[in-house]
Amino acid sequence: MKTLLIVVVGLGCAFGGFYVSKNVDIAFQDSLVKQGIPLDLGKTISMIGMFLFLFPALNFFYFKPLGGAIHARTTELEHTFAEAESLRTEMGQMRTDYEKRLAQTEADARAQIQAQINEAQQLRQTLMSEAASKADELVKRANQEIEAEKTRVMGELRLGVVNLTLQATEKLLGENVDSAKNRRLVEEFIDKIEVQA
Repeated sequence: MKTLLIVVVGLGCAFGGFYVSKNVDIAFQDSLVKQGIPLDLGKTISMIGMFLFLFPALNFFYFKPLGGAIHARTTELEHTFAEAESLRTEMGQMRTDYEKRLAQTEADARAQIQAQINEAQQLRQTLMSEAASKADELVKRANQEIEAEKTRVMGELRLGVVNLTLQATEKLLGENVDSAKNRRLVEEFIDKIEVQA
């Protein structure tokens, strides 16, 4: 109804302005033309009427589709921006999750490395204590062997000294002095000398 009214008013203004422009002589228009302002009031009203007459067509064929296209584009852009914001939020969350997982992985790796270091240190301590124990055992055994060898050599040396002493005495005296009593006397003499040394 509103559109029909605009079309009727527009047609009325268009024909009325055309009629005024051709048939009516307006006094102040001549004075405006003399001043250098060529204003034709009838043509102006006719142009306004034509615009009012064409406005519904322009509105239907141009303004409404243009407004719809602008609205659709705006909606699409809003949707795109919303998706971009959603993706940005999701990416931020993924980055946070990744950083947490990376930090956890680094912490786990550090803990495993520390556990390996502790285990290696314990193994080192165990090996060191075993090596020290074996070394002490070897030293003890070597000392025992040395002591046994020393005792054996001292016994052989003592026997050799006793035999040598008895042989020297026999040569000096020219008779056999190798009796058990003489042997015992020489051994006691050697024991006294060892105790004093």
